[in-house]
Amino acid sequence: MLKPGPALKVSVHLNEDIDSPGGFLHDAVLSLLQDHFIAGATVYRPYAGFGSHGRLHVYGAGSVRGEHLPVLILFVDEEERVRALLPQLLELVTDGMVEMHYTEVLKAAATPAKVVY
Repeated sequence: MLKPGPALKVSVHLNEDIDSPGGFLHDAVLSLLQDHFIAGATVYRPYAGFGSHGRLHVYGAGSVRGEHLPVLILFVDEEERVRALLPQLLELVTDGMVEMHYTEVLKAAATPAKVVY
């Protein structure tokens, strides 16, 4: 589990329809993070977004898969772990943006996993 203290926060901005070998790029990024035992990651599906092309893509406006709808993956971990996976992450992200900045973890609490069937 992540301990309170200095850490790095990484944001990976993608489009949900970008392919990678074996599937979609956002799934490949999550697999990479799990393979490197990153403390945790969250995938967000923003309501709308645009990139360098300036074209606005909006959910619910008749959008369908294939229209470059945005996806954001955030993860936080100790600097050593993040820097160890950066070369693979940067090679994997062929279309999108990766940003990173220092942060401070104030609290990281976890309860036993609960699965509802």
